[in-house]
Amino acid sequence: MRLIYFTAWLLVIVSLSACASFQSAGAIAQGRQALFEGNNQAALGYFQAAAQVDPNYIYGTDLQEGTLSFLGRAQYLNGDYARARSTLEKALAQHKDDNVARLYLGLTLARQGETQKSLQDIDAGMEGIHDFLDYITDSSSRFSFAKDWDPGRDIRSAIERDR
Repeated sequence: MRLIYFTAWLLVIVSLSACASFQSAGAIAQGRQALFEGNNQAALGYFQAAAQVDPNYIYGTDLQEGTLSFLGRAQYLNGDYARARSTLEKALAQHKDDNVARLYLGLTLARQGETQKSLQDIDAGMEGIHDFLDYITDSSSRFSFAKDWDPGRDIRSAIERDR
């Protein structure tokens, strides 16, 4: 009898965990859409909601970005640099290879007047994005969507020029 209760309790916990991930995924998707539309305030709300449900949720498969990375970017875009810095530092502690979070941390530090450290993070973020685009497009036989990522090398050329 105890085994039945334990199994039932375990199923409830697994179901709640899956529900939280589903909630976070929905909020992240809505927040991303708001960012694409230029509605940074709405994006912030969606990402805050996702972080409350599951701050460790990772969105995506090949280009993985965490909830805190999205939240930190939205905080930056809304001018809340102190919170953005803290959030982006936490995002990088969770996923040190999040190059977009690293880039936005560098931009945040620049806004806060920390020029030397900001330049290091901006450069590292841009280099990581460049390398990812090279990887994804060079591996187009493995990734069917790769043909749509920087097909004319516009992004990579801009990074090379700006670095």
